[in-house]
Amino acid sequence: MMKWIAGALILTGLMINPVLAGDLSVEDFEVKTTKDLIDLCTAPLDDPLYPKAIHFCHGYLVGAYHYYEASTAGPNAAPIVCPPKKRPSRDETIQKFVEWAKAHPQYWNELPVETEFRFLTEIWPCAK
Repeated sequence: MMKWIAGALILTGLMINPVLAGDLSVEDFEVKTTKDLIDLCTAPLDDPLYPKAIHFCHGYLVGAYHYYEASTAGPNAAPIVCPPKKRPSRDETIQKFVEWAKAHPQYWNELPVETEFRFLTEIWPCAK
């Protein structure tokens, strides 16, 4: 399943216009590393790819989280992330993730989904 998701993300990245005139590159859209994802999430407003970058950022992070929620929805699930009942907005959570990732450059070469869940388990750990 993860190979299929990775393939879909790479294919999406390849469909992006190859002529880039900003800070972003086609390689950023392959999101091979956390740094690639952070580059997309922090794209400058004047970058020609800003709209695609910010939507990709949100889609990646929300999609990974929704997959996690679906995989832990059963009666025998053992969740690792337990958000508060009154959740912050999507934008607030993504901003916190970006700030956290910038403060933890040691994870920049890891897969973005691993870094996302490292962050989530740190801010919303489940009580044992």
